[in-house]
Amino acid sequence: MRSFTEQELVRREKIEKIREFCNPYPERYEVTHSLKEASLLEDGVTDVHVAGRIVFLRKMGKMSFLKLRDIEGELQISIKIDLVGEEAYEFFKANVDIGDFIGAEGEIFTTHTGEKTLRASKFTFLGKALKPLPEKFHGLTDLEACYRQRYVDLIMNEDTRKRFLVRIQFIRELRNYLDSLGYMEIETPILNNKPSGATARPFKAHHNALDLDVYLRIAPETYLKRAVVAGIPKVYEIARCFRNEGMDAAHLQDFTMIEGYQAYFNYEDNMKFIQKMLQTIIQKIFGTLIIPFGDKEIDMSGDWKRVSFRELLIQYANIDIQVYDTKEKLLAKIIENKIEVESETPLENLGFGNLVDVLYKKVARPNMIGPVYLTEHPTSLSPLARSNDERPEISDRFQLVINGAEIVNGYSELVDPQEQEKRLLEQASLKANGDEEAMEMDYNYINAMEYGMPPISGWGMGIDRIVQLLTGSESIRDVVMFPLMKPLEEENE
Repeated sequence: MRSFTEQELVRREKIEKIREFCNPYPERYEVTHSLKEASLLEDGVTDVHVAGRIVFLRKMGKMSFLKLRDIEGELQISIKIDLVGEEAYEFFKANVDIGDFIGAEGEIFTTHTGEKTLRASKFTFLGKALKPLPEKFHGLTDLEACYRQRYVDLIMNEDTRKRFLVRIQFIRELRNYLDSLGYMEIETPILNNKPSGATARPFKAHHNALDLDVYLRIAPETYLKRAVVAGIPKVYEIARCFRNEGMDAAHLQDFTMIEGYQAYFNYEDNMKFIQKMLQTIIQKIFGTLIIPFGDKEIDMSGDWKRVSFRELLIQYANIDIQVYDTKEKLLAKIIENKIEVESETPLENLGFGNLVDVLYKKVARPNMIGPVYLTEHPTSLSPLARSNDERPEISDRFQLVINGAEIVNGYSELVDPQEQEKRLLEQASLKANGDEEAMEMDYNYINAMEYGMPPISGWGMGIDRIVQLLTGSESIRDVVMFPLMKPLEEENE
């Protein structure tokens, strides 16, 4: 049996009183301006109809002031007894509370304190809030409450509204940029027979109608490259992806990423492309390329620095991966140097490429403020990437690292189906021997490759990760509107 606070009981009692005057939950309301648009109108504009949630309310004898808010803006409303009528005004005073929705129509003016206001000639009740808004949302300090009740967090906290407006605008500008260059946006399957497209641990599910085990996609890569085979030379997708791995301030199991592919490009072309794209979008949103993050400033202007895996590991671990060039040699050197690396998979089960990667993430990546392009990845770490023509032990690949986080991953694609089959068989062997992040063999994808692929370069970018950076957010969950949370005991009941 649910229990209610005293305030909730009072609000529930008001519902019946409201019904005597109007429908407490009406079907619609005709809006002429958003709250933001109305707040920018000149004084004297009439017949303005706005609607929103009441977040401030001051009731007085013959005139009351209230403030309506939505994610983009807010507007003050004045309600006078001689304009709306005595019956309507008394109804308002007796039954309308903070948190309720109302519509108001009237004329725009500016108060003597300089606040743009709508002088209401009529108001319409649009929805009763049965729970009161907190006077000061405890989520300001209780982050878990923010994540669990994001709707309250968005109502009460301006910083939260700003963060999500940045996210919305970033995705809009990203689409506009790619579309303007002739890229085509498509959709690829979320349920897959094979967890392909990246080296990661997948989520597994069961398809009842087909009596078939399936995987939630870890990346849209192989399907987007099938689209290039099909004749779409510039293609992208903003995709929800799922990786059954660890959770921390920069990682979530379900996240949003974008992947884009262009035929006839190589990885060098895409490094230039990504730099110009991000600089253009960031400048448009913020009017500057200097991004504050905590006590740091990240300068996104100019040409971005490049550094190799080998250079970083010599600098930060005193290990040369051209000397320690096998899994066994490298693991022995890591132990000898007393470096404690972190991996969900036991180190002895990792292949050489994945071992290099976990070492880099431990000793080097936290020191990379950037923006910096990391290059010369071991080929075994990049089973879908083209090997360098002159040095086949490394791949033509890059990662954009900013403030110690991988923002973009891209490479020249491997388009040789025979070489791809060989590499995926090697990955399948690693997986069979305990490397849970290794890829599985995918003959369906090999079959598509065998119809012929042009030169291709592709890239992927974590939307949550880049927005976290641009908004200076400490946790990636701060920029995900409704992150998955473990249910509270009362929710289970």
